[in-house]
Amino acid sequence: MSSYGDFIALSDKCDVSTAKIIQREVSDGVIAPDYEPEALEILRSKRKGTYNIIKIDPDYVPEPIERKQVFGITFEQGRNELVIDDALFADRPTKNKEIPQAARNDLAIALITLKYTQSNSVAYACGGQAIGIGAGQQSRIHCTRLAGTKADNWYLRQSPTVMNLQFVDDIRRADRDNAIDLYIGEDYMDVLAEGEWQRIFKVKPDVFTREQKREWLDTMKGVALGSDAFFPFGDNIERAHRSGVEYIAQPGGSIRDDNVIEVCDKYGIAMAFTGIRLFHH
Repeated sequence: MSSYGDFIALSDKCDVSTAKIIQREVSDGVIAPDYEPEALEILRSKRKGTYNIIKIDPDYVPEPIERKQVFGITFEQGRNELVIDDALFADRPTKNKEIPQAARNDLAIALITLKYTQSNSVAYACGGQAIGIGAGQQSRIHCTRLAGTKADNWYLRQSPTVMNLQFVDDIRRADRDNAIDLYIGEDYMDVLAEGEWQRIFKVKPDVFTREQKREWLDTMKGVALGSDAFFPFGDNIERAHRSGVEYIAQPGGSIRDDNVIEVCDKYGIAMAFTGIRLFHH
């Protein structure tokens, strides 16, 4: 959704199909372990030849101690070298202990995202991708709500109501995406008002009502959620459930763990205690 300042990081060699996707996306640069020759030529043509293409140094080893200066005071901490794998999800205190491999993959993606996201933070993941991140909030429930709203928007954009919108032929991708964002939100009249909708749509869409949106969101299933610190209350689980969350990974250790587990059991959610806080400051 960001228009400027994007930088793409790849964990594998950039091939031609990936380069073609990057070519049409708004981005300032890319970093990858390597590039196929044809992929490199495609990327070199981006932004009239000014696109920033970086090759990862495989021999680089970061310093074990990270330092940050704040008004003359230097803070030091050990670098977070935590390996996130299935072993983190072994402790499952809920009645439902079934977390299939695909869900464990999504939980790992959520935790990796949190590892590099400003605290406090919560991440929703589904189908191998992060779909909602709530970061830098002052409370856990605000993280859960913010990330949940983003996850809901991700799913609403896939609804038949949105997929069947008839846009004018010459609309730009950014304008189309912004129009969808407004249409599924509370400010839908910004794109449905007389004189406005004609610039965006061939046919004026009906209002996507709150009831219709809720009906579609109720079909959202199999979502995984990770939290960088423990959930202090069950209200976080209540909110997560509304966005189709069925699997949770969090450190545990709250004096209200029993309440959190109880709410998970209420909805049949499988939760793992990782024992690891992933605060990033």
